[in-house]
Amino acid sequence: MPEFRVCLEKDNLVFSAAHFITFNGDVCESLHGHNYRVKCEVVGPLDENGYVVDFIALRDALVEIVGTLDHRVVLPSQHPMIKVAQDGEEVLVTFREKRWVFPADNCVMLPIANTTAELMAQHIGEQLIEKTRQKFGNSITRIIVAVDENRGQWGVVEIDW
Repeated sequence: MPEFRVCLEKDNLVFSAAHFITFNGDVCESLHGHNYRVKCEVVGPLDENGYVVDFIALRDALVEIVGTLDHRVVLPSQHPMIKVAQDGEEVLVTFREKRWVFPADNCVMLPIANTTAELMAQHIGEQLIEKTRQKFGNSITRIIVAVDENRGQWGVVEIDW
């Protein structure tokens, strides 16, 4: 039985965002930004029309999700050492002795432990499943989402539908 998939990689599936990550347990890099690119594959059987999913519906949902990240500071809300707290119009972020204050409307807090490309790909994939499950149903078997942070440095996740 053949396996079918659709792949979506478009010029409008991009977002510019600032972030920082931690590594080696206690090293926190400087705040910096990327022009991220996102691509997606959806795996499943062909429907009565001969396609896996409607490209336009998939594209529109993904563009909407990616748009929520564009021109934002992307912050992890589940990091054990990075504390993120919104106080009115400001977001205060601390990591040990480091402290940042951002305008709240410039931030997006993601339910992830670190703002790596891999974990952002997982977040985008989970949002895409949630947003399209009713339209696409349960015939899809798998979704693959990739986030490129630097022209060829992709973080990729594969999620069972």
